[in-house]
Amino acid sequence: MNTPRPEAGCGAAIRDGEGRLLLIQRLREPEAGAWGLPGGKIDFGEPAMQTARREIAEELGIEIEILHLACIAETIDAGDGRHWIAPVYEARIVSGEPRNVEPEKHGGWGWFDLHALPANLTTPVKCYLSALGTTCTAQ
Repeated sequence: MNTPRPEAGCGAAIRDGEGRLLLIQRLREPEAGAWGLPGGKIDFGEPAMQTARREIAEELGIEIEILHLACIAETIDAGDGRHWIAPVYEARIVSGEPRNVEPEKHGGWGWFDLHALPANLTTPVKCYLSALGTTCTAQ
């Protein structure tokens, strides 16, 4: 019998000089249609911080520097029947300009003021905002 087990992903909260948060709109489950942090599934043997840098380069065409661990997000059955555990790192862009490199996976991206975020946010974004002690206002 194959018992379901939690899976590991990771993401990065990237802020610009104005304090705005970089979000991407997910087109796939979990949480399809919601705005989330860039990142992805951790491959076996790949350290989470390395995964975050790789995934964000693949998704947005930028290179990031991980600053520190912000929180641990846990998403249980958010449309895909799976259980995800994900470290969320604070990071900054060190090279490149964000662009939607994977339009089959993401509906778009944008910089958002923490007090004017989209209405539909992923669990990791909510966890990050909670770790900041921020109350968000949906647009």
